[in-house]
Amino acid sequence: MKSCGVSLATAATAFGDEEKKMAAGKESGESKEGSCSLTAEEREALGGLDSRLFGFVRLHENGARTKTLLGKAVRCYESLILKAEGKVESDFFCQLGHFNLLLEDYPKALSAYQKYYSLQTDYWKNAAFLYGLGLVYFYYNAFHWAIKAFQEVLYVDPSFCRAKEIHLRLGLMFKVNTDYESSLKHFQLALIDCNPCTLSSVEIQFHIAHLYEIQRKYHSAKEAYEQLLQTENLPAQVKAIVLQQLGWMHHNVDLLGDKATKESYAIQYLQKSLEADPNSGQSWYFLGRCYSSIGKVQDAFISYRQSIDKSEASADTWCSIGVLYQQQNQPMDALQAYICAVQLDHGHAAAWMDLGTLYESCNQPQDAIKCYLNATRSKSCNNTSTLAGRIKFLQAQLCNLPQGSLQNKTKLLPSIEEAWSLPIPAELTSRQGAMNTAQQAYKGHHPNTEPVLGLSQIPLSQQSLPVHMITSSQVDGSSSPAKKKRTSSPTKNSSENWNRTVSHTPVPQQVHSLYLTPQKLQHLEQLRANRDNLNAAQKLMLEQLENQFVLIQQNTLILPHTCTNLTSTEEPWRKQLSDSTQGLHKGQSSHLAGSHDEQPPFHTGPAQYLQAASTAIQKQTGHQTLPSNSVTQGAALNHLSSHIATSGGQQGITFTKESKPSGNRSLVPETSRQFGDTPNGCAGVKGLSNHVQQLMAEPVCNPNNGDSLSPNVQISDNPQMSALLIGKASDSEGTGACDKVNNFHPTVDTKNNNSVASSPSSVISTATPSPKSIEQTTTHIVPSLNSPHRSNTLNGEGLENSQSSVKTDLPIISQKPGPHVIPSMSVSIYSSSSEVLKACRNLGKNGLSNSHILLDKCPPPRPPTSPYPPLPKDKLNPPTPSIYLENKRDAFFPPLHQFCTNPKNPVTVIRGLAGALKLDLGLFSTKTLVEANNEHTVEVRTQLLQPADENWDPTGTKKIWRCESNRSHTTIAKYAQYQASSFQESLREENEKRMQHKDYSDTESVSSDSSGRRRKGPFKTIKFGTNIDLSDDKKWKLQLHELTKLPAFVRVVSAGNLLSHLGHTVLGMNTVQLYMKVPGSRTPGHQENNNFCSVNINIGPGDCEWFVVPEDYWGVLNDFCEKNNLNFLMSSWWPNLEDLYEANVPVYRFIQRPGDLVWINAGTVHWVQAVGWCNNIAWNVGPLTACQYKLAVERYEWNKLQSVKSVVPMVHLSWNMARNIKVSDPKLFEMIKYCLLKILKQCQTLREALITAGKEVIWHGRTNDEPAHYCSICEVEVFDLLFVTNESKSQKTYIVHCQDCARKTSGTLDNFVVLEQYKMEDLIQVYDQFTLVSEFNMLLHCHHPPDNCPMNIK
Repeated sequence: MKSCGVSLATAATAFGDEEKKMAAGKESGESKEGSCSLTAEEREALGGLDSRLFGFVRLHENGARTKTLLGKAVRCYESLILKAEGKVESDFFCQLGHFNLLLEDYPKALSAYQKYYSLQTDYWKNAAFLYGLGLVYFYYNAFHWAIKAFQEVLYVDPSFCRAKEIHLRLGLMFKVNTDYESSLKHFQLALIDCNPCTLSSVEIQFHIAHLYEIQRKYHSAKEAYEQLLQTENLPAQVKAIVLQQLGWMHHNVDLLGDKATKESYAIQYLQKSLEADPNSGQSWYFLGRCYSSIGKVQDAFISYRQSIDKSEASADTWCSIGVLYQQQNQPMDALQAYICAVQLDHGHAAAWMDLGTLYESCNQPQDAIKCYLNATRSKSCNNTSTLAGRIKFLQAQLCNLPQGSLQNKTKLLPSIEEAWSLPIPAELTSRQGAMNTAQQAYKGHHPNTEPVLGLSQIPLSQQSLPVHMITSSQVDGSSSPAKKKRTSSPTKNSSENWNRTVSHTPVPQQVHSLYLTPQKLQHLEQLRANRDNLNAAQKLMLEQLENQFVLIQQNTLILPHTCTNLTSTEEPWRKQLSDSTQGLHKGQSSHLAGSHDEQPPFHTGPAQYLQAASTAIQKQTGHQTLPSNSVTQGAALNHLSSHIATSGGQQGITFTKESKPSGNRSLVPETSRQFGDTPNGCAGVKGLSNHVQQLMAEPVCNPNNGDSLSPNVQISDNPQMSALLIGKASDSEGTGACDKVNNFHPTVDTKNNNSVASSPSSVISTATPSPKSIEQTTTHIVPSLNSPHRSNTLNGEGLENSQSSVKTDLPIISQKPGPHVIPSMSVSIYSSSSEVLKACRNLGKNGLSNSHILLDKCPPPRPPTSPYPPLPKDKLNPPTPSIYLENKRDAFFPPLHQFCTNPKNPVTVIRGLAGALKLDLGLFSTKTLVEANNEHTVEVRTQLLQPADENWDPTGTKKIWRCESNRSHTTIAKYAQYQASSFQESLREENEKRMQHKDYSDTESVSSDSSGRRRKGPFKTIKFGTNIDLSDDKKWKLQLHELTKLPAFVRVVSAGNLLSHLGHTVLGMNTVQLYMKVPGSRTPGHQENNNFCSVNINIGPGDCEWFVVPEDYWGVLNDFCEKNNLNFLMSSWWPNLEDLYEANVPVYRFIQRPGDLVWINAGTVHWVQAVGWCNNIAWNVGPLTACQYKLAVERYEWNKLQSVKSVVPMVHLSWNMARNIKVSDPKLFEMIKYCLLKILKQCQTLREALITAGKEVIWHGRTNDEPAHYCSICEVEVFDLLFVTNESKSQKTYIVHCQDCARKTSGTLDNFVVLEQYKMEDLIQVYDQFTLVSEFNMLLHCHHPPDNCPMNIK
């Protein structure tokens, strides 16, 4: 990796010279300039400080000296930048960013990092920069960008020293985003790493166990939790939360035993949890729920009371208390409890529904309707249609009542407006404010006090979700704005509903004396009710109580509402996760420097806990202040001090570009208060596609951004410095000049096909393009004048001709090169192997940090942007390329092959293929399959029957992208029985409808209106038989033989098929798979593995409907998936056609009839739904084209960036292609040769490094048909040199690791042996013999598979 100070060997001398110049300027010496003098020792100390030390360097207590040094360095750097008017080396800004990050001055760090990014073309080579930028994004809850930055660090440098910390944070962010599989993988990668990180191993193990739980893998979760409890010296907080989860899981999950046994275990676990942490309000609440379920009402009330005492802000607890009161026929008490719940969380759907039921039972339909309406407005409400029906029924009842009957009727309960000010809710709000005040006062004197784990204070699978909250100290460090108080009725439609404010001066010392006990409040209510009949003593008591009550109201600070998403107890997995952790709470500044284990006094409730955590963070980093307009209730500055959603939407912030620049007031971007569903379930970060802070407050002429403006960034303590970081607007000429929008991930590829930047063809045929080269705007940056390798322009001229281009040799502290410097190696692909090996020598360990095919020449891969200019709307439904075959000659006509593989045709439908070739499709019919192998395994996907062009949530209320399906297994015989019964049931239903003379609405129709109207759920459940393996040529001999009648280019095995040169089986790719369908069976949206082409034949008797999007647009679909919290590669998704139309994405749509073959070209995105009952067969094909190879390698690299396993081992395949195939296409040859060059270099450098380190390399060789090897930890392909544990070698299980994972497990590789599969001489021979041949010579070679192809390649 590139260090920040690389190529700056004389920096220290230059730094000293510049200081002398500055000192000579004024003998008297100004204090500001004097402070910029750094000694040689200080420069040396600073040289070793960068983002990698964030969280691992002491800045408090003994680390005060380091903090002082960093502050001094920042002042000096800023002064020198001002003196040079910003014309300094780009690395200067990178170092400035590191120093500000270590000081936890995030706005300044982000500004400096942005400036470095804008100046440094190959910024992606600097792992420390990417890591620092990722940490800043993480701090701002900009998970979308933090994930990208962290992934690129791991891509460019898998052995990065903070890889464990990155995996941990990726795991947490993916958990927030509900991408549980990705989260689990990163937590597991963090767990095996022996390096230090923020969390302990037991805390990481807890997250893994909890991931199992929220994925409903209850037995795995139970086993993982119980294994955690066996850990020696388990911290009390971890023990308490583990026992809490076990208890709640036993209460909720039917799979864990009968009701009596489950409840018994649940109570035992929860009691043990309370022994470990008696102050856990959540455990008390869970215990109360358990007691309530077995009828122990008194015990339940006691537990709920304890929960209220420990965590008063729990809407769930108050709702449960209300249920208990209602069951005990105490409606007034139930009413007050429900009101408390909805005051704490206005979106608490369950409380509103229960409150409506209560009013309805008391014959107060008007109030019931108001409550039901509030419930339907909640995002957590999942039975909206039922409530809507109930509301209509009650409204009809009201219409039928005699006029005036309701007014004359005595009400059993106060109206909803009146109930809002009942004594108990009023006491709740006052106590909440008092607790808030006391907590603020406490945290002011104990800034570093945090919960040990954070997890134990928050429910993890069955608690509602508070919004990310920011306290007053975060909003404005110099003032105390009034808190917002929700005291008005929810039924009023005024702005005062939830925002009535109360100002006061808090008196923490008097907080507890201001409380009114429930008994006093009840007494107060009784005295008020009998005011006219009181004696003198009673009147005096009433006056005292009322005065005290008024005093409470006047001394109240109400917490912002916690707006929870409550889900029913039947769906515990939909409840909130907590990723709050000790080290991350503290901004990592105290890691390895001693922890603060004291508990805050009011930490147990979600709201109090959030406030305690976030306040402590801000107190600790006192320099961080935020303007009031930059903070919303949807984001906390550190997401891990907040709660997180596992499902449904969450109110969050959307960072947007302000229309006007602000003055000298903001340290972080200005944001508008926008609420709504956000892609990551946390903070939406639309504006952060242009960074949280922009470098200019000028109009942005980017076509993607319209007329919006970028936010203004100001460093308030140095406006001149801010101006230089921003750049001067006057430097841009012309009215049309626009400041560059500093997207962190600009598109690099300038080719028309908008493919991923890191394509082999672009690597070889062109120089590396600038990340800014294709932007549609006039850019202006402050360039580095000490960068001879770059050509920048200023004011339209070259730097050499610019008046402002006077070279200034400004100092930069030489950074100590870390182990992440990528050595350069310029070796042509036409070099001989001896030249390659010579260039590889003496590279040492630095040359073997990764195995990326494309790294040295190109940045990490990125999805393509949408093609420009966009297609007109009338071109978004193009006709599908179709070819009709009449006879066998047509099928073998060469132009058919050329037409199908033409990149301009994303899909081709070959009609009538089976008839033309006389294929016996009956061999693949359900009847024949049952007769052949009735016990053969079938994977079953349980899905919802929906219209083909729509995808609704299970309740039928809104269109979504997520396409849920549950996996199970059965046999061909059993699925055939289901398929037949489904058909018979459909016939019976159709006949019944005809007999009843009703209109028949075909729910299996291939088209439907897309008006967006609501549909009634739930939908019918269907089962789809998928991924049935037909690879066994003994079991399926007749079927496989029939497919040899096909033309060569679509056959499963052929010399012209890249997948036939793998040398081993990859199920479903170079083998046939069968699909058995009923109407509505869905294959969700996807690209084929490694972007290979695919062949699909419909056996019939029914049709299938296909939706196809060209490869150029996969980046757009990837963006849609991210916006919908979906993983493009791993999740199940069904695109919303309306979204695609609005984004100008063309969609091919067609019907595949029995006997039709569908050819899906390389990289094409597609999704399919069965119209009728049918079977399909499919497999993959790899044409010998440059386009196919290029797209396959690009996806190989993209998979690596995304930590996804590539099913096709492209390194292994490339070497086999070099052995077996003669290539005449120059582009294809250059790409293959370049990959061979890269791998040859890596093998040689790794081998030499191992030998130098004294590690023996043992010859192992390869067997026939041996598959390619993948790392058992990170799943990257491992070629030639296999790192195998000693135990697995002795047991001959050979558990393979890549070098990076092996070193993370054992830094010295003591527990590993290295096995060699290829002799270097053999690889050299293959490399040298792989040459470009002319087309004439190609004609002399017969096109047939080599002797060792396809299944015998060694």
